[in-house]
Amino acid sequence: PQLLERLGYRRHVNGKTREGANHPDRDAQFEHINAKAQAFLTAGNPVVSVDTKKKELVGTFKNPGSDYSPKGQPIKVDTHDFENKELGKVVPYGVYDIAANHGYVSLGIDHDTAQFAVNALRLWHENVGRARYPTASKLMVTADCGGSNGPRLRLWKSELQRLADETGLSIQVCHYPPGTSKWNKIEHRMFCHITQNWRAQPLTDRVTVGELIANTTTKTGLTIRCELDTNTYPKGIKVSDDQMASLNLTGDEFHPEWNYTIAPHPRPP
Repeated sequence: PQLLERLGYRRHVNGKTREGANHPDRDAQFEHINAKAQAFLTAGNPVVSVDTKKKELVGTFKNPGSDYSPKGQPIKVDTHDFENKELGKVVPYGVYDIAANHGYVSLGIDHDTAQFAVNALRLWHENVGRARYPTASKLMVTADCGGSNGPRLRLWKSELQRLADETGLSIQVCHYPPGTSKWNKIEHRMFCHITQNWRAQPLTDRVTVGELIANTTTKTGLTIRCELDTNTYPKGIKVSDDQMASLNLTGDEFHPEWNYTIAPHPRPP
């Protein structure tokens, strides 16, 4: 070790800097998303960024980070992180309103499925979006290319069709290219602040999780509303070819697999 130090070597932890190969149209997709978002905002239509924050164990478990407490009196937590069967886990799914700098978090207690993701959008629209954008005819959603809101998920698109029919909104979806999820605005404008706010605080129960999320604010004016979603969301729901064919879906000219609009079905006279 001494010889290595004299040669200029030091012990390091792994640094997460390698992103792998970039898609050749990565930058062009960013420009496409920005142009679409600007057009929506100019027309007074909402643009939201969505994603799932990682699942969290509920109970007296260690939460990373540190916080102030009397000297020699750290908060005592369980030694092992074994799931408490009664308290379980929570799944925070976020909807971040870019123009309003406002977040909505649906705190699920079941599986992170496409039904759960779209229901978070539904709850945001019912509780926040409809009143904030009363004249909106369209909604733009930016999302990652994986997880419960991935572009390949049939259930994601099928559930968005249901939402479009219920609300009368045409829903424009734009996905960030693979490997670029950290550029999704919800990550660095909302989720990072939630993590900072609850550092070193054991998530002892669902009420505590909700309060820690809802009490997250920033100097730039971020506010967050958090509500518990107690519904169950079964895994493995299949969407048939006929159901997919019935969707009122139109792909953009540029990468239609990433960019598409789901419009409401025409209402019968």
